[in-house]
Amino acid sequence: MSKSPAKKVASTVGSALAPKIVEFAPGMTSSFVQQALTRAIVGVGPLPGAAAAADKQLAEQHGDVDKAIREVIENHVAYAGVGGFATNIGGLVTAAITIPTNVTGLALIQCRMVAGIAHLRGYSLEDQRTRNAILECLLGEDKIERQIKQKKLPAPPMALATAPACDPAIATAITAQVASELLNRAVGKRLATTVGRRIPVVGGVVGASADGYATWRIGRYAGRELLPRAR
Repeated sequence: MSKSPAKKVASTVGSALAPKIVEFAPGMTSSFVQQALTRAIVGVGPLPGAAAAADKQLAEQHGDVDKAIREVIENHVAYAGVGGFATNIGGLVTAAITIPTNVTGLALIQCRMVAGIAHLRGYSLEDQRTRNAILECLLGEDKIERQIKQKKLPAPPMALATAPACDPAIATAITAQVASELLNRAVGKRLATTVGRRIPVVGGVVGASADGYATWRIGRYAGRELLPRAR
């Protein structure tokens, strides 16, 4: 299905603006991705860490890992939907304020979800190889496949998580890719909403749907990609 004119404009302009936002918006560098991952793993505010939240779901599902993973995904899709609505009301005039908030919040939610899945599948969240795999999952299956073909990424998440050794350069490359991708999605979504609808409250609905759907796809991909591993 071809994109609408509004979505084509949003995609093109969003791709062009994302690198600029990384340069000029405070804190919008790849370091915020690593911070989001750390907070997702250890917990932040009222949210417990990824492993604790995943273990709670495992207990509620009586030890059924697959059901626990489904619950983890559903919970985080709901979190992403609420966050998407809250940070996409107001039109393009508030973009400079809400895009950083949306990106940081969504990165935290998606990192926490994938980390929970990795924990349930037997991976150590303290292992940098696992962390690299978690972050790479945020790019989504299609993007990962393209980046591997273009030799911008070395391997899919499962291979990173089970690699015999960890190359520090891999973490740097992945965080840069994730930062750019999250910003690109946020800018493109905002422009699509504003150009196509021009109704602020509709922007919130579109934002909630987009963030929730993107989170669901990433969760499903992580669930398929990160196969069970002996603890």
